[in-house]
This record gives sequence, structure tokens and C-alpha cells, in this order.
Amino acid sequence: MKIFLTGGTGFIGKHFLKHATSAGYHISAQTRLKNINKTSTIPEVSWLRKPMDKLSTNDLEGHDVLVHLASPGVSPKPASAKDLIYWNVEVLMQLLELSLKAGIKRVVLAGTSAEYGKSSESYEFIPITAPLQPTSNYAASKAAGFLMANTFAMQNKIEICYLRLFSVFGEGQYEKNFWPSLMNAAKLGHDFPMTYGEQIRDYIHVSEVCKILLDACLSKEVARGSLLVKNVGSGRPISMREFAQFWWKDSKAKGKILYGAIPYRDNECMRFVPEL
Repeated sequence: MKIFLTGGTGFIGKHFLKHATSAGYHISAQTRLKNINKTSTIPEVSWLRKPMDKLSTNDLEGHDVLVHLASPGVSPKPASAKDLIYWNVEVLMQLLELSLKAGIKRVVLAGTSAEYGKSSESYEFIPITAPLQPTSNYAASKAAGFLMANTFAMQNKIEICYLRLFSVFGEGQYEKNFWPSLMNAAKLGHDFPMTYGEQIRDYIHVSEVCKILLDACLSKEVARGSLLVKNVGSGRPISMREFAQFWWKDSKAKGKILYGAIPYRDNECMRFVPEL
């Protein structure tokens, strides 16, 4: 199986490259970076240095699956509403059109649990049928892309698997996200300010996510002409306070966790757990 990957230099993309190539698959990875990290030395990876919105049918021909991970504005990175709509809706549709013309059989799209938004307040475990009620521009743009992809699958008889990722964490994650911020403070011996940590989340390590992404490339559940939606989580709900305490103790941190030093965000969803 030959996979075309977007977002190969991102947090999840880097891990996916290692996971997929170790499983024996060849990857063509798109990037607009001139200099890329050590993943460029993996012989099973062919790098295409080209902006995502400049890809052509020829670039995708010969591949069996498109795995689309690239997206701007993943929290807490900022992005304008205009950029979010362009990349998460317009460019997504360009990619689907190119995939169809190139004869790609399967498309795997990374969505986000944030698409559920306020809907999470109505469920102990959020089903894939829950209404999409996003509370941020990023989540709204991903939800819009999902709706367009769903219609595209129906109209063009293409196989699309849409995976809504919950709280992914792991090595190489953006430094201002919760887990890397926690681990950095622990490493430096600093105190770590956070909220009271009463939020319930489903944290899943990036290695588990990569296995699920690769399974989606091969799954027989995906049917032509319909979009298969799945929630991606660990199935282990935990409070942010307990999560922080576990990793703080595991890293033998010398500082203190300062609970309540940071207020909850506006529109904070206190329980965000998927039905798997």
C-alpha cells in the first residue's frame, strides 16, 4: 500500500511516518518546508516540497490512500477565520477532487473532538451522532469541512474515513499544549500553574492514534459513497488534575502544581469524553 500524507512535519504526522514505514508502507509526504528534520532520512518516505494548495493530480497518482492531517490553527496556535476556511474547507475540497481524479481508493481525514463543542454538555459519552456545536473558529472550520467531505463522498462514490481525535498527547507536541508545558516545568524544576483541573478528558497517546490512523487505511468498514465517522480516544476518562498528578509524579518533579492559578476558559467544556 502506498500512502500520500499531508502534515508529515507536524506533531502527529512525524509519529505516523515512523509507524507506517516500520509497518512496511511507502509514504509520499507533502511539505512546504525547505529543511525538514531527521524523518527526511527514512528511505521509505519520499518528500514532495510543495504547498498543499499547489498539489496536482500527477502528485497523487499511484497512491492507494490519502491521509490528510495538515491543518492551521490547532489549539493553542492562532489562525484567522479566513485562513481556517481556506485551508480546512476550500483546500480540503481541492484535495478530495484531486484524489478522485488520481484514482485514490481511500481518504482518511483527521477531525477534532472540538467539533462537538457545547454538545458535549448533553452526553456522558459523546456519540458520533451528537450535534456539532463548535465554540471556536478552528472547530467550526473543521465541522464545515466535515460536512462538505460527507457530501463529496455521497456524490462521488469515494471511500472516506473521518476520525475525530480527542486529547492527543506525546513527544514532539506543540510546547504550549498542556502535556508538554507540564513536562517542561517538571524537567526544569519549576512550579506549574493550571486550573483546578476538574475538567474530564480522554487523553490518548499519539502512538495509539497512529495505529488507529493506519487501521483506517485498511479497514473494511469503509464503504464507497459514504463517510465513516469514528471517535478516537483511549476509553479512559480522567480529570486534568489526575492526569497532571500522574505525570508530575512519574517525572519526579520537584516543583508544585499550582491548582487554580489559571481560570477556566470561556465556554470551557467540563466533560469531553467520546463514545467509542
